[in-house]
Amino acid sequence: MKVSVIVPIYNVSQYLHQCIDSLINQSYENIEIILVNDGSDDESLLICHYFKSIDNRILIIDKENNGLVSARKEGLKISSGDLILNVDGDDWLPNEAIKN
Repeated sequence: MKVSVIVPIYNVSQYLHQCIDSLINQSYENIEIILVNDGSDDESLLICHYFKSIDNRILIIDKENNGLVSARKEGLKISSGDLILNVDGDDWLPNEAIKN
């Protein structure tokens, strides 16, 4: 089964490296990582593009700020997974989280 991980992002550049690192290093690899930049005015979007350049499972949506729920809904629109996992941009997961 494929898992779509939706990450709404708004001005969390100080946490974003750790968040995305924890996702791309999951032991369960059949995932897509949907990064939804919700109008950030910090370095968040640049960080997203950096990670997209090193992992082809990453998709980026860059949209005007409309809040958390709106960002999650935008991620759902393009998701192709059998399961959906919501992770906030200032969170990170242990390597076995999705597998478990």
